[in-house]
Amino acid sequence: MTSFENPTNENSYFDAVLVGAGIMSSTLALLISEVLPDIKILIIEKLNSPGSESTGAFNNAGTGHAANCELNYTPLDEKGNIKIDKALSINRSFERSMSLWASLYEAGKIDIKKFLKFIPHISFVSGQDNISFLKKRFQKMTSNPEFIDMEFSTSFDEISSWAPLITKDRNPFTKIAATRIVRGTDINFEALTKEYLSLVSFNKNVEIRYKTELVDLKKIEKKWELEISSEGRKTSIKTDYVFLGAGGKTINYLQKSKIPEAKNYGGFPVSGKWLICEKKDLTEKHNSKVYGKADIGSPPMSVPHLDTRWIDNKKLLLYGPFAGFTTKFLKEGSYFDLFSSIKKNNIFSMLEVGFKNNDLINYLISQSLKNHNSRVENLKNIMPSANPSDWYLKNAGQRVQIIKKTENGGSLKFGTEIVNSSDGSLSALLGASPGASTAVSIMVEVLEKSVLFLNDKNNLQKKINDLIYPELSASENYSTFIKDIKKRNNSILGFHP
Repeated sequence: MTSFENPTNENSYFDAVLVGAGIMSSTLALLISEVLPDIKILIIEKLNSPGSESTGAFNNAGTGHAANCELNYTPLDEKGNIKIDKALSINRSFERSMSLWASLYEAGKIDIKKFLKFIPHISFVSGQDNISFLKKRFQKMTSNPEFIDMEFSTSFDEISSWAPLITKDRNPFTKIAATRIVRGTDINFEALTKEYLSLVSFNKNVEIRYKTELVDLKKIEKKWELEISSEGRKTSIKTDYVFLGAGGKTINYLQKSKIPEAKNYGGFPVSGKWLICEKKDLTEKHNSKVYGKADIGSPPMSVPHLDTRWIDNKKLLLYGPFAGFTTKFLKEGSYFDLFSSIKKNNIFSMLEVGFKNNDLINYLISQSLKNHNSRVENLKNIMPSANPSDWYLKNAGQRVQIIKKTENGGSLKFGTEIVNSSDGSLSALLGASPGASTAVSIMVEVLEKSVLFLNDKNNLQKKINDLIYPELSASENYSTFIKDIKKRNNSILGFHP
């Protein structure tokens, strides 16, 4: 790496630089701005607007993942028992996000109507084995206060009243089952990102630069020096702290940092596509998010779902996702992204993952080869009356699944992972689902492990708790605490059971 030019003006130093203007960086900027308002922050974004890549409204599920309906969050263990630890963790994290939105909305700082709508979350299955699984899942989940309001039904007529499109033209003698949680959400994370950044832009210590890309970074003594490029002009800035929240491109930047922790990671890119319906007579009939069960042997990303979505003030139906393979790490990225991420430290892990995951490779190839009619045939598993002429295909976002070097060799991770430098001066977010929905919890963890928190850790943790849960003290009874949180959030955000 060549030496950067030394910064020469007062605008070349920042306490923190956040790379990427998606939901993760905007959440972190919001938290820092609220609890450390004097911190000087720079946010840089390669594109000309925020939240346009992985955070984009069409580039993610928008479910507001609370583990209400996503069956891949409640797998079976080796003995056939249902594991719900992940579901509980995700649900609690999402409720924390809801609590922050409630606090900001109550204070008049954001407008929830721009990004949040309440809509039921439904899990739907057919066949006796799947029905037995769903009932066991229901029984185990409703023993916890987080999911106590879940309903279960095997009644064709009742399920039809919940979601008429999934029973229309279906044989009424078919064995089906569904669970429903009425207090589900549809979240436009792109709109939420814009709300966050609009709020933090009022802080004179926060600067946002669009059409600006990170070129390189290196550690010089105790500070990071970053080379950035804006419309062909390269400049250098210094900072105490770097957050890499650039979606799929994060893996490349993490490797450039040369921190020891980066050596364990590689990335596997996956593209996505949606079937979309705008026909009003169909969009008016479906008012839920319905998640099915992935085929045996299929990866978690293949879980099919038929979602009601509101994007740009328009109600749509989205079905998918259909996966594909590309060497790009971002929609607006380069076909060389994957190849540039292959290093001597991760090449064997990446090759091993490739050998171990032939089923995934075959799945991605088969998905890429599907035509329109075959995709609609897949949709008919949830919506038997689907007509190909009512639907069109749209590209969704890129995801980079984590490849991690472990004691047992290379491992492919489905989820989100934070990589921190040992001194707390750099953090990077890797992975995908359920990232956006749990962004508040993830970014609180990032902030607490950063150098920004070193001077007054206890006081800053209290400020974060006061920001997210104002005037709500923890009850000795956990169920009562969960109930109180939900009651507060419902009241402020406008959910009426």
